[in-house]
Amino acid sequence: MAITGWEFTGIILLVIITLFADAFWFEKFFIRVNEFYIGAATKRSENIKVVQLSDLHLQSITGSLMRLAKRLNKLQPDLIVITGDAIDKARNISLLNEFLQLLDKNIQKVAILGNWEYQGKIDLVELHRMYERNNCKLLINQSVKYSFKTRTILVTGLDDYLRGNADFDRAIKGYQKSDYHIMLTHCPKYSDDISQKIKEDVQVDFILSGHTHGGQFNLFGMVPFLPGGSGKYVSGWYNNRHPKLYVSKGIGTVFFPARIGARAEIAIFNLVV
Repeated sequence: MAITGWEFTGIILLVIITLFADAFWFEKFFIRVNEFYIGAATKRSENIKVVQLSDLHLQSITGSLMRLAKRLNKLQPDLIVITGDAIDKARNISLLNEFLQLLDKNIQKVAILGNWEYQGKIDLVELHRMYERNNCKLLINQSVKYSFKTRTILVTGLDDYLRGNADFDRAIKGYQKSDYHIMLTHCPKYSDDISQKIKEDVQVDFILSGHTHGGQFNLFGMVPFLPGGSGKYVSGWYNNRHPKLYVSKGIGTVFFPARIGARAEIAIFNLVV
């Protein structure tokens, strides 16, 4: 049976509406949770849970962010890491404070800077104080050691590669041997520098990055644009390198308020106790 012109037009309109709904609503507001088990960790083992939030680019406290906060409070992770670009305008520090106050204050948190904290001319002193009030440490080329259950985790946070002054040698001065060591760098391209500079006596389990938004527009695996500082990395795990790297698609958007084929995400990393 032949399709009439009106029917064909209707199909095209339906496809367009579906694509718009996916780009401006579903991919952006329905946040995927990706969960990983590192090393000997399994679903049945007793684990330390580390949650990565990246590229929030907060413009308002949406219903999806409120649902995310409730989910995190129920999950009660041991540590939340925020890998840069939480806000991109100075006036939005209050929004970040509002979001963090939705989270259980007893959950320990650590954050690094992204390029937009610099481009947006954020007052870093004010940002640091705001993070501190919400049980969150802002790391700028620093390392901090945490104890969870019977294990220790060293977190090393690098300054932004593009707009800041990422300094691996300075950051690693605070190195202490721990059960686990996680490095945070907003731009994944800087992970190549880390790989070249790291020494045998410094253990790093994995690096967490963001910045790319998964391309924000990922058309069947083709990414027409990646921001500077992405290097060859788009999203997900990069295991064929040392240390291995995970690049988050993040949550927010920049320049254009839509995502295609790059659904917003958080990641949960389970480390066995």
